[in-house]
Amino acid sequence: MAQTYRVLAALLSYPTAELRDNANAMAAILEEEALLEVEHQAALSTFLHEIAETDLYEIEERYVGLFDRGRSLSLHLFEHVHGEGRDRGQAMVDLLSLYEEHGLDVVPGELPDFLPLFLEFLSLLAVAAAQALLAEPAAILRELTERLARRDAGYGVVMAAVAALAQAPRTGASAIPDEDPDDLAALDAAWEETAVRFGPGESIDGCSSDRLRTRLRAAQRDMGRGDALGA
Repeated sequence: MAQTYRVLAALLSYPTAELRDNANAMAAILEEEALLEVEHQAALSTFLHEIAETDLYEIEERYVGLFDRGRSLSLHLFEHVHGEGRDRGQAMVDLLSLYEEHGLDVVPGELPDFLPLFLEFLSLLAVAAAQALLAEPAAILRELTERLARRDAGYGVVMAAVAALAQAPRTGASAIPDEDPDDLAALDAAWEETAVRFGPGESIDGCSSDRLRTRLRAAQRDMGRGDALGA
């Protein structure tokens, strides 16, 4: 089990006063566990120091501006695989079952494919198992890293650290095209799409981490095929 995953989960969650107050302790955890390479540890330490010294309202505004103004930086992993299709609902039911098997309680209304929640779950697993499971959405994590790097250096280094743990490839992939963050009309149109629904009634059969891996791999192969055809 590694607390590094919990630190990354906290950094990608909506900022709170508790996050600011514990920034130095979180940096110490990253240094002590040393799961990340030195360059990532140093970049995260700088970002944590920035958070500790910045007004909370400013951090909140920064977070909302990045993650709540459009879909291209969505922290919901299966949205980048399935979009708003029905398959996403079944995939989330599977993931929720996996969480329950390991004793992770999900807050009602929280979607299980939310990256910070997924990272929190990985912190409950043995390091090797956590890294193997994180590797499955690696191409998505790479794409998010590249998109964030163009918008915000601080949050970009957080996603870069997650991508490093996942041993992400050089080329990213997402079913959601990148957006112009200043094109408000396009952002409004994107959010008018119908939200996916899921629940116990949609479950077809049992869940396993192997099945989740299969879904992610198949989706990423399809996206790669589409890129090749469009080239």
